[in-house]
Amino acid sequence: MLELHHHFAMALRNCTLHRRCTLLVYFGALVLSLTSASAAAQAASAQRLRVVGGLASVSQYTRHEEPFWNQELARLSGGKYSASIVPFNQAGVPGPEMLNLMKLGVVPFGTALLSQISNDHAELGAPDLAGLNADMPSLRRVVSVFRPYLESTLRERHDVELLAIYVYPAQVVFCKQQMKHLTDLAGRRIRVSGAAQADFVRALNGTPVFTEFSELMSNMNSGNTDCAITGAMSGNTLGLHRVTSSIYTMPINWGLAIFGANKDAWNALPTELKTLLRRELPKLEAAVWTESARETSEGVACNTGAAACTPDRRGAMVEARPSAEDQQRGREIFATKVLAKWLQRCGSLCAQVWTQTVGPATGIKAPAQ
Repeated sequence: MLELHHHFAMALRNCTLHRRCTLLVYFGALVLSLTSASAAAQAASAQRLRVVGGLASVSQYTRHEEPFWNQELARLSGGKYSASIVPFNQAGVPGPEMLNLMKLGVVPFGTALLSQISNDHAELGAPDLAGLNADMPSLRRVVSVFRPYLESTLRERHDVELLAIYVYPAQVVFCKQQMKHLTDLAGRRIRVSGAAQADFVRALNGTPVFTEFSELMSNMNSGNTDCAITGAMSGNTLGLHRVTSSIYTMPINWGLAIFGANKDAWNALPTELKTLLRRELPKLEAAVWTESARETSEGVACNTGAAACTPDRRGAMVEARPSAEDQQRGREIFATKVLAKWLQRCGSLCAQVWTQTVGPATGIKAPAQ
């Protein structure tokens, strides 16, 4: 606890932006309160890690992150090392600030959604821009070529060691009213989770409504939103199949997340523990990717009433698959609208990043600014 107090005090002395300092005061106090309950355990074992995980209730967290940190780490190390984990959206930590809190050491080990941290660091959103990756193989290729840049940027500019990249199932469109084609989104209010999704929606003459995942259902029930872009299975878990009638299965994007460690926290770990994590976290990452691919199709099946789903998860939605014309329209929106808007948000840096990483892999050149 004394070490955590020290990290928090140093972070406050080093911060300069009023908004960020205010957040640090709040979230430093929050993290300290969360860890106070396990102070006795930490005193008994100096190698009990504190981890902030991804979204609560979805499979990435419940089936993979939580079991790995709460049980598997201790088993793999013969009880020598252990960890506790809490999902960021239940801990009250705002997703857009996760990278900053990791850099400052307030969160020593954390999971950050690229769609959220790219609000402040637009260049990091390059591999999962809305309309870029029409399928999982495309996403894998793009992430592969972008990963070296992501690793070096997080280490050199943010003092964060990249340990894994996770992916959520395809982000598809749930609508209350019938939807068959992209053009049907015109005039509708649509839940989005990031700037690139908003750009995609605006290109279709829809109105983007920025909504946190935890607030999605209440927003839909309030009548404030007509449609929602979210994961096929995560939407089912929330209960969207009970309040919407149509699911349009074009992957708008996927939802990438990074798992990383504050540089000082990582360097302070015993070599044995770092070796173990370097060996096991790629396996965790691979399991998350495999499940995300599976859940994309299973989510659609459950929402449309597949008998294999449990009754409470079985919907009666109508699936609308993208036509060849819609697929072409999606590519055009990405190349002419989404990519251009992304470049406008961070200028020459994003143009350079695109030209050196994703652009050559996809054959899409950055438009002149």
